[in-house]
Amino acid sequence: MRSSAIGIFACTVSALFATEAATGEAETGARAAAEIAATGQLPTGPAAGDMELSPFYRWTAGMPDKPGHLLRKEPVSGQQEPASASQTLRILYTSMDARWRSGPIPVSGTLYLPAGTPPAGGWPVIAWGHGTLGIADVCAPSWTGFKPRDAAYINRWLDAGFAVVATDYQGLGGPGPHPYLYWQAEGRSILDSVRAVSAAAPGLLSSHVVIAGQSQGAGAALGAALLLREYAPELRILGIVATAPNSTFPDGPVSLPVRNSPNMFLSVVTVGLRDEGVKVEDILSEKGKRLLETARRGCTREIGMEARKLEVGSLADAFSIPLDELAAIRINATDMPMKTVGVPLLIATGLADATVEPERQYAVVSALCAADNEVIWRRYEGLGHGETLHGSFEDSVAFARTLLQGEKVAGNCSEASAPGPLQQRDPHAPFNGD
Repeated sequence: MRSSAIGIFACTVSALFATEAATGEAETGARAAAEIAATGQLPTGPAAGDMELSPFYRWTAGMPDKPGHLLRKEPVSGQQEPASASQTLRILYTSMDARWRSGPIPVSGTLYLPAGTPPAGGWPVIAWGHGTLGIADVCAPSWTGFKPRDAAYINRWLDAGFAVVATDYQGLGGPGPHPYLYWQAEGRSILDSVRAVSAAAPGLLSSHVVIAGQSQGAGAALGAALLLREYAPELRILGIVATAPNSTFPDGPVSLPVRNSPNMFLSVVTVGLRDEGVKVEDILSEKGKRLLETARRGCTREIGMEARKLEVGSLADAFSIPLDELAAIRINATDMPMKTVGVPLLIATGLADATVEPERQYAVVSALCAADNEVIWRRYEGLGHGETLHGSFEDSVAFARTLLQGEKVAGNCSEASAPGPLQQRDPHAPFNGD
């Protein structure tokens, strides 16, 4: 594989699902549970990426039907936490299995509280969706901690006076596979983490929330926005920040070829195929089978190293069938519907992003604008995929504060235009190449 293999496997995206409408706030939990009635069985065990972390992650008592119910919490020890966190709590809460429809499931995450005295009404909350880390339980950031780039980003939100809740997503830490890039699951994981944290830190948190996410997490954040009105209408989500999003809108105004980058391997092997009778293992090449074994016990670093060792330089190298045949049977986990979400959206794009090219992010913006959303699109000269996270922070915190003050934000859809050729990356940008 090329030298960029590790970086490619560390990028992200999101996906498609529509839910049945729920009406009253008082019925939210029951309706949400009914939307995903238990009709299937959750795959578990080593083949699903399940690992023994600690007893905290395995819930053996009865499972409440209400999504967003806090099951337990504990102080985090043994990992370096953001320096500005006065308290770091590992949380386990309920969500609904959106992929296998097995019913309520436990999902893990982390809550970070700022230092000092909370303002009247409590700390405003950032619900954070992380980028690609892997698919095995050991990759869950509540267990391993965040890498320096993400920890520094969380620290900046804490310094700005926000609490941060960071979901691990369904199946990453909790039981069953992590359906990578499947926004139906990842969006619910974010929304249910917001529901759960009020019980984790009673009296300390505001009901005002901004959802933010990077790459895979940007897709999860946009997914949460798409699900919000039906799945969690009682939540006070003020807006969405999506940096380097890799969502796709097949009905959008900008047409692009199907994305077959190597990182899509993780999505296909975890989300599965349209034909439930066909096992993913049956269509993997020998290289793909070996790569999958590594992915089930390692994270992006190990996956990238194995891909390089096996010379898996493209998605085609991992499968035994042609990509056009794969396209006919795989679930397009990054496809989203055209929909007005009802909250403002800040989209941040690095014009030197070689992982999710600016043209693809322009397609995301164009689709969101065409669906009558209030979109602010910010572009950053010389910033690549990872650097855009910090490069956009000042705009992101200004966006959040404007919303907290009850002021309207003005979108710039009328100014959106194709971004042009990919720029050279600024070698001096913070976290260049991370």
